[in-house]
Amino acid sequence: MKTAVPCYYHLDVEVSPERVGQVRRILAAHLRFWDLEILVEPVCRGAEMLLRAIDEHATDKNTSIEMWWNGQHLITAVGGNDHALRPDQDLRSCLQHLAATSDGWGCCATETGSKVIWFSQRARAGERAPLVPIAPAPEDREALQVPRAVPVTGRAGPVDADEILEEAR
Repeated sequence: MKTAVPCYYHLDVEVSPERVGQVRRILAAHLRFWDLEILVEPVCRGAEMLLRAIDEHATDKNTSIEMWWNGQHLITAVGGNDHALRPDQDLRSCLQHLAATSDGWGCCATETGSKVIWFSQRARAGERAPLVPIAPAPEDREALQVPRAVPVTGRAGPVDADEILEEAR
């Protein structure tokens, strides 16, 4: 059985309209390299929407993109450095689309005040090998006989095993 290897990718980019297409192709190439062809379209579409929204609304265009693959889920995070960007107002339509097309999403602020928006896509059963090999099913074996409980009485002196067995019968 082939086991999945955890993967990580990080890209820092200054967002511009022409760079959005380049980033989409870079992310697609990494997903194909990781043998995740099935996730290329939803992940790249979500990342592209976030980058276009950042390009339109943010004053600071420096952005970080990260992807984590753990063998079952792919998490994509886009972090902008613009402190004035308000995801609840500026990115509302983009976040609604992420909520509708991903298995999970969220937004959080970092210690520096920048925002990170992430979304996850789950690989469906049969599309990837599990990260941890599944234990084999138990085989049919003869059950071992459990010894009967033998009551032990307190005795002073040596104990004969045959004598104890006779008393138990």
